[in-house]
Amino acid sequence: MPWWLLGGIIALVALIASWALLALLARALPPGLARDLARFLPDCVIAIRRLRRDPRVPRRAKVAVVFAALWVLSPIDLIPEFLPVIGPLDDVIVVALALCYAARRVPREAMLEAWPGGPEIIERLVGASATAGAAHLDRGAGEP
Repeated sequence: MPWWLLGGIIALVALIASWALLALLARALPPGLARDLARFLPDCVIAIRRLRRDPRVPRRAKVAVVFAALWVLSPIDLIPEFLPVIGPLDDVIVVALALCYAARRVPREAMLEAWPGGPEIIERLVGASATAGAAHLDRGAGEP
């Protein structure tokens, strides 16, 4: 077996194992901050998939969330995935930034519908004013 193929298989197994560990922690932890953090990345992936298909989401916001999804799926990371605890950190940061960007352009209802977790988590992430601000942008700048 070529060395590059073996390295790719090992990297893929490590990536899948880290995702499985996150999913296991998300189910096993008691409710609270640790469980919210463990569920964050899986919830982000689901939200990205839903936002990408929603017709209310503008093209720029779709591009941002697709970029975040590609970043998460990419085997090239700033912080290697096999490092415990901090491995998925760069993925979390990129997804959070993309969701913050999208939340300023997406109607509040669409963002809350796309988010599979509790609404308090997405509002904590993007700010309640950011999701409310998107609804104001939809009404138009001339209206109160």
